[in-house]
Amino acid sequence: MKIIVTGGKGFIGSSITEKLLADGHEVHTVGRSSNSAAMKSNDQSTHHSLDLSQKNLPPALAAGTDIIFHVAAKAGVWGKYSEFHNANVKATQNIIAACGAYSIPKLIYTSSPSVVFSGYPIRNGEESLPYGATGMSAYARTKALAEKEILSANTVGKLQTIALRPHLVWGKGDPHLLPRVIKRHKSAKLRLVGNGNNQVDLTHIDNVAHAHICAMGALLKDANLGGKAYFIGQGEQVNLWNWLNQIFQSIELPLLSKKLSFRKAFFMGFLLEGIWRILRLAGEPPMTRFVACQLSHDHYFSIKSAEKDLGYRPIKNMNTALQETIPWLRSL
Repeated sequence: MKIIVTGGKGFIGSSITEKLLADGHEVHTVGRSSNSAAMKSNDQSTHHSLDLSQKNLPPALAAGTDIIFHVAAKAGVWGKYSEFHNANVKATQNIIAACGAYSIPKLIYTSSPSVVFSGYPIRNGEESLPYGATGMSAYARTKALAEKEILSANTVGKLQTIALRPHLVWGKGDPHLLPRVIKRHKSAKLRLVGNGNNQVDLTHIDNVAHAHICAMGALLKDANLGGKAYFIGQGEQVNLWNWLNQIFQSIELPLLSKKLSFRKAFFMGFLLEGIWRILRLAGEPPMTRFVACQLSHDHYFSIKSAEKDLGYRPIKNMNTALQETIPWLRSL
C-alpha cells in the first residue's frame, strides 16, 4: 500500500515507518525537517519537507494514498497556545481535508491520554472518561480539539478514523521523557514530587509502533470500525519513583531522595507560570501545575478496548524493555 506518515522522522513516527517498510509498503514521511537532517542509513522511505499547519498535502503525494498515520504534533509543557493550535489543530484539519479531497479511506491519529487530563488522579481509566476541562496545558487542550476533529470525520463508506492514546512513550531514541529526567537529576534539580507512591503506566516505543500496526490491520479487516479512541499502554503500571530510581541505580547515578509536596509543587508552578508570562521569559518554567500533577498523581489506563477492537497486546514487557534501554541511557 501507499502510506503517508506525518512526523515520520520523529520518535514514534520513525518506529512506525520502520515497521511499514519491513512489511513492504511504499512509505512517504512528512515533516518540517529536511530529508538529510532526519535520514537513517537504512531508511527506504521518501521524505517530504512540509509544514502541515501552513500547507496541505500536494496532489502528487496525496493521490493514490491508502492510509495516513497522522503522528506529527507539537509536544511540550510550555509555549504559546497559538503555536500548539497551529501544529496540532490546524495541521489535523488540513490532513482531514486531504483525505476528503483525494479519497484517502483510512486515517489513524496519534493522540495522547492527556486529552482527558483533569488535574486529578486517574486509575485504570477507560475511554468513557470525558475530555479534560482544565486550562493547565496547551498541549492537552489542542490534542483534545484535534482528536475530536479526527473522530467526527469518521464516515462509513468514505473515511475510517481512529485515535490512539499511547501513554508516556519511552525507549532508545526518546528525545524527551527519560533524557530530560536524567539531565535534571545530574544537575541536582530533580525532586520527588508528592508522597512517592503514585502508580503510572509508561509505554515502550516498540509497543506503541505495534499498536499502530494493529490499528491498521483492524481498519483493513472491519469496514465498520472507526470513530473511536483507544488508550495504549503496557498493561503493567509501576511506581513512578521506584522505577526512576531503578534506572538511576542502573546507570550509576545516586538514588533520588529529596522530596517536594504536591501542594508546594503546584503552587510553585502557578507562580512560575505567571512570572514566565508576565516577563515573557525564554524556555519553560522549572515547574508548572501540569507537571506537578503528572509527577505526583496516579495515572494509568485500561487497554481492554484496544485488545478487543484492535487485537493489540504489548509485545515487550517493562523489565525486558528496560534492560534493552539501559545501555543507551548510560550514553546520555
